[in-house]
Amino acid sequence: MIARDTGWFKSSRSSGGSNACVEVRLTPATVGVRDSKNPDGPHFAFTSRAWGSFVNRLANR
Repeated sequence: MIARDTGWFKSSRSSGGSNACVEVRLTPATVGVRDSKNPDGPHFAFTSRAWGSFVNRLANR
């Protein structure tokens, strides 16, 4: 379980000057995902369990 809000962040694998990324925000209730080019636009919200399943599936490809 996530203890606090992390704020929006990019992957450590993103290039420093690139805005063509997704950003993630971990909170106690949800995991948010948004387009870094449109930070004030809409975003997706997932449960921690759904996000974990997604990340695990990607890692095991």
